Amino acid sequence: MQALLEHFITQSVTYSLIAVALVAFLESLALVGLILPGTVMMAGLGALIGSGEVNFWQAWMAGIVGCLLGDWISFWLGWRFKKPLHRWSFLKKNKALLDKTEHALHQHSMFTILVGRFVGPTRPLVPMVAGMLDLPVAKFILPNIIGCVFWPPFYFLPGILAGAAIDIPADVQSGHFKWLLLATGIMLWLAVWLCWRLWRSSNASTTRLTRYLPRQRLFWLAPLTLGVAVMALVALIRHPLMPVYGEILLKVVSH
Repeated sequence: MQALLEHFITQSVTYSLIAVALVAFLESLALVGLILPGTVMMAGLGALIGSGEVNFWQAWMAGIVGCLLGDWISFWLGWRFKKPLHRWSFLKKNKALLDKTEHALHQHSMFTILVGRFVGPTRPLVPMVAGMLDLPVAKFILPNIIGCVFWPPFYFLPGILAGAAIDIPADVQSGHFKWLLLATGIMLWLAVWLCWRLWRSSNASTTRLTRYLPRQRLFWLAPLTLGVAVMALVALIRHPLMPVYGEILLKVVSH
């Protein structure tokens, strides 16, 4: 699928923007986003942006359009077919996730719509559930637009960083810089995820993962990982090739 998309994208600018909008649309569409490897595909598109194959600003706009279309169709489907959806076997199998989404929308509708856009399992569910709950459009529209504006570049970012790194001139230090860039990205992601787990640990229900990451362990593991990530980031910023990498990234977002 990824290879097919890349071939499709490199044929013309129009095709590339259609591909971006299509991936954003399917990733946002009710239930389809649960089975689509959208995160990987968005990162792959980001790599093409970072390497200069796709224009950053045009891809951003295409991503916003696809995201809005997917969310509003999902909202309408939830509103129009609320009763049949509740009886659907697929949703019954995922009842726990559905119940959590409904509860979050009841308690904090705007916050849930905005944050749910950036969380994989809830992204294709929140708009549909909002429609099923007859959430007023006035409460849905603002956080939905904000989320759809900021979501595409956020998910493009890992690919953009990787794609730009490919264009760094090969020399003795380039290999070291690329490995340091990869390690920094992984450590930052891990640190954010552990901090998020720590924040949720007081209210989260017990899961299989909780056995390996109890709250007591997260209290020292999260700040330790964050400290290592910050040190890696400082080392990356001070690396001699960082100005070269910065110029490549600047070129990506300025064209």
